[in-house]
Amino acid sequence: MNNTLEKTTLERDAKDIWKVCLGIIKENVPFITYNTWFLPIKPFEIENNTLKIYVPNNFFIEWIEEHYNTLINKTITQVLGSEGKLAYVILDEKEDSASPIHAESTAVTASANINVVAPPKPKDFESYLNPRYTFENFIKGEGNQLARAAAVAVGDNPGQTSFNPLFVYGGVGLGKTHLIHAIGNRILEKDPAKRVIYLSSDVFTVEFVEAIQNDRVNEFSGFYKSMDVLIIDDIQFLIGKEKTQDLFFQIFNILHQSAKQIILSSDKAPKDLKGLNERLISRFSWGLSADIQPPDFETRIAILKNKSSSYGISLSNDILEYIAYNITSNIRELEGCLIKLLANSSLNSKEIDFDLVKRTVKEVSTNKQVNISIDFITKIVCEYFKVEENKVREKNRRKEVVLARQVAMYLSKHLTKSSLKTIGLHFGGRDHSTVIHAQSSIEQMIKEDTIMEETVLSLKNKIELGAA
Repeated sequence: MNNTLEKTTLERDAKDIWKVCLGIIKENVPFITYNTWFLPIKPFEIENNTLKIYVPNNFFIEWIEEHYNTLINKTITQVLGSEGKLAYVILDEKEDSASPIHAESTAVTASANINVVAPPKPKDFESYLNPRYTFENFIKGEGNQLARAAAVAVGDNPGQTSFNPLFVYGGVGLGKTHLIHAIGNRILEKDPAKRVIYLSSDVFTVEFVEAIQNDRVNEFSGFYKSMDVLIIDDIQFLIGKEKTQDLFFQIFNILHQSAKQIILSSDKAPKDLKGLNERLISRFSWGLSADIQPPDFETRIAILKNKSSSYGISLSNDILEYIAYNITSNIRELEGCLIKLLANSSLNSKEIDFDLVKRTVKEVSTNKQVNISIDFITKIVCEYFKVEENKVREKNRRKEVVLARQVAMYLSKHLTKSSLKTIGLHFGGRDHSTVIHAQSSIEQMIKEDTIMEETVLSLKNKIELGAA
């Protein structure tokens, strides 16, 4: 009871101290920088004159340390005194790493009074589940429907469904790791006493080798056989490791016979894991194999909205659509684009506009050609007709303005995947019927006038060349 009261006091003090720190920081950085990089940070506790704060990931630390190390140090000294220190508690994990980041308690810079520390561990063992990965923030789409539905079923009733093992497979950055973490988090949410552990096959192999060297194989095997839920990421890395496969086969059999839940992920379906023991491949087929496909356009939009909201920024539909059209390969690249966008915006102390978005997308996108935006089309068309861009968005009925507006709408419909509603909103909030009328008018002009046909074709070619 006393420990609980002491903990509550420490948390309350940490909140008060961090609130004072934020007040000082807010006065010394641009508003967008404050909102992007400092508001997401949450206080954890104050201990021995060291204020511990939660940060989303290592990227936050690197960016803040590079650009505002001096300000942070001065702020901590001002609030806590010359002996005051700041420690970051990282709550993140890399999908391609062996396990969650557990940073050493070492100074970030030689002169800084700032440390990076690992989150507190449970007394028994660490589950290595990332608390940020939940079903609530996993965006459901056409490409992941089956995998997500099966994952939810397993999370609600581990070991008691026909999905044992649950084998989730798909390309890099599609959300496999998020999904299998979400299962573990759901299971522990419902029953904290469950023994749930997440690790990659690489970590499993390394631990097994160490167990052999230290004559602790029985202890190692017994530990994993004691689990209620075993979650292994990137099972394909067991290929070529015969002894590790043999031991995993034994653990798998014991767990499965005991109705314990096994969850696996891989970049390929079980039948395509060439070089893996046939006995294991057969076992993997006992349950359900569910693939995750790259997200479709609507899912990418939903992901971008969700991620930008979590970062505390609001992006227009045009910007969201532009990013979604150009970054199509995986979720990780979408999130990377948003982070880069935030960084570029903060470095330049400016709002996120379309020019910044286009530049950032070109830097991040693996596509060789960046798709065409409505803004770019409007610019080229207005330059050709010698009409100011703002005129086509106003209620202006001058003949040359109407023509430029209709041509821009027509080309926007043909050269982008934007909806009629989005195109209409871009041109002064007009409704979709106006865009349909523009489409019909220009099509009729092209049929009746060869000069108009050549003009539209020329503009189309210029736009496509300019966007390459």
